[in-house]
Amino acid sequence: MLLERYYDGVEIHRADKIIYVRFLCPHRVISTCRSSAGGIRDDLEYLYNHQSCEPQGHWLSDQIHRLAIHHPDAYRELIATRHGLPADRCATLGTAASMHMAGMAHERFRDLEVVAIVTAGVETNAGRAGDPAAYHEEDGRYILAPHAGTIVIMLCINRELRSGALIEAVTLATEAKTAVLQELSVPSCYSDGLATGTGTDQIAIAARLDGAPLTGAGKHTRLGELIARGVQAALRQALARQNGLSPAAQCSTLALLRRLGAREETFSAAICAGLNDDDGQLLTRNLQVVLNDPPAVAAVAALLHLRDQFLWDVLPRSCLPDVFASYAAQLAAAVSGRPQRLPAYREILAHPPPALTPAATLDLIARAFALGFSEKWADQYGQNRVSP
Repeated sequence: MLLERYYDGVEIHRADKIIYVRFLCPHRVISTCRSSAGGIRDDLEYLYNHQSCEPQGHWLSDQIHRLAIHHPDAYRELIATRHGLPADRCATLGTAASMHMAGMAHERFRDLEVVAIVTAGVETNAGRAGDPAAYHEEDGRYILAPHAGTIVIMLCINRELRSGALIEAVTLATEAKTAVLQELSVPSCYSDGLATGTGTDQIAIAARLDGAPLTGAGKHTRLGELIARGVQAALRQALARQNGLSPAAQCSTLALLRRLGAREETFSAAICAGLNDDDGQLLTRNLQVVLNDPPAVAAVAALLHLRDQFLWDVLPRSCLPDVFASYAAQLAAAVSGRPQRLPAYREILAHPPPALTPAATLDLIARAFALGFSEKWADQYGQNRVSP
């Protein structure tokens, strides 16, 4: 099925588990394609992204997935032949994400056009640059297969680029991808940091071979702006469709705390441990309302950001007790709606002394929620059930 045609240079098609770009005129392609069609090529006719497996695994799709990993040329031949494409003229990208969940964006400035087609899945394989490795390559084969979950970016540009500009475009598209993940606070699956991508991300950029080549694709160029905007718009669409990730969905305490290992049942129990039975039952019945209240989410986000600042040695560790107690008190006040109680909350939450481990951070946040909720329904004359 033809989805779109752009700048009389490319057609975007979707068929069974595949989105492919057909070049209507010559393009230079730079890609992470692992087959012999990867790298920089001027003789390709197609570029495609194929769903090689199901996110949770299926015996037949798993076989195809293993073929893609260990025998990329055979995989390219199989998929291209299945869809009537010339295998020796195709660059191949693959993912577990659904092609029906893909995002597409078209950016234009005067005679310059950029088209971005992105699929994305980040729930099982998102990672932060520098996280522990999951596998390694030995004698041309991967030891331990990569996890499912991939961001695949295909970009088409209606102008020729010099080789250096092509590489610059790859760098900028990667930065644009990471910026979206940071905005959405996507957690790494391999550490307690924020993700910068997934462990199996892939990219291909096709630039039309026509006229005087552009020499740059950095942030200060109009082309760089269009690349970033296109990648970000398409990626936001794909993440919302594939994983339900959106700014509104991320306004959630549990979404923010996921990278520390928090789960609803255990975190709810940790809060209830600091409440009497009546308040605990009330919290349980209203958990999502309490945890997703924007002022409370903002306070949790501030605490997590400050934790990062300490871990990165931006803030000196000697300031940790004062800073954490003060911002945990802000959280308690956001929950109770009693900012006048900040000094008391700060004194209570300063003990025991805070620490940066995930468990200690979750404990502090749970205690702050309990402290604030225990006073949320105190009478309007300020009679509080908890005192320092």
